[in-house]
Amino acid sequence: MLVLGIDDAGRGPVLGPMVLAGCLMTKEVEKELKKIGVKDSKQLTQKRREVLAEKIKEKSETFEVVVVSPLEIEGQNEKGINLNQVEAIACAQIINRINKGFDKIKVIVDCPSPNLVAWQDYLKTKIKNLSNLEISCEHKADKNYPSVSAGSILAKCVREIEMDKLKEKYGEEIGSGYPSDPLTCKFLEKNAQKYGEDGLFRRTWSTWKKACADLGQKKLL
Repeated sequence: MLVLGIDDAGRGPVLGPMVLAGCLMTKEVEKELKKIGVKDSKQLTQKRREVLAEKIKEKSETFEVVVVSPLEIEGQNEKGINLNQVEAIACAQIINRINKGFDKIKVIVDCPSPNLVAWQDYLKTKIKNLSNLEISCEHKADKNYPSVSAGSILAKCVREIEMDKLKEKYGEEIGSGYPSDPLTCKFLEKNAQKYGEDGLFRRTWSTWKKACADLGQKKLL
């Protein structure tokens, strides 16, 4: 049986995309990847992630990456589809692209929702063919399974590439995109309205709305 590990990067930022990646591999390759230091991407430096990403691509049967833009997140939110559901839809896209011509696949997903059962049930409604799949949605899967760690590394590397493109356009001062980053907060405070139509921010988020409200109040003073 092959294993398909899926994880995300960039769920929490107010700026930039969310990225999901899935890596399909044999159990033997999972063991190999563990030996060379594949683990949860948050425990690795960017340089190390980049080195491991190449090994992961080389050793996996196949892999898929889905980039979900702020505009897509925003559009789905406006339709009443929350971020957990957006992630499930992207996760299903990866599964549907990969699940062609393989006998049995165990799919392991690092689940973003506190409600594992409800999220897994929603995910299944978006998958085209379930007949050859065994699906397991778990918390901390990125720490517990090398295949999911591999997905987290690919997702993080692609998100960094996407953020580099944005930095080329808007400058280094956009920071990491996370609301906890002082650089990002400063950029947001100055530019929430200026670049509001650029597809840079997740405008349905309270962080962006608050920055716009603060800017409006400053103009009134």
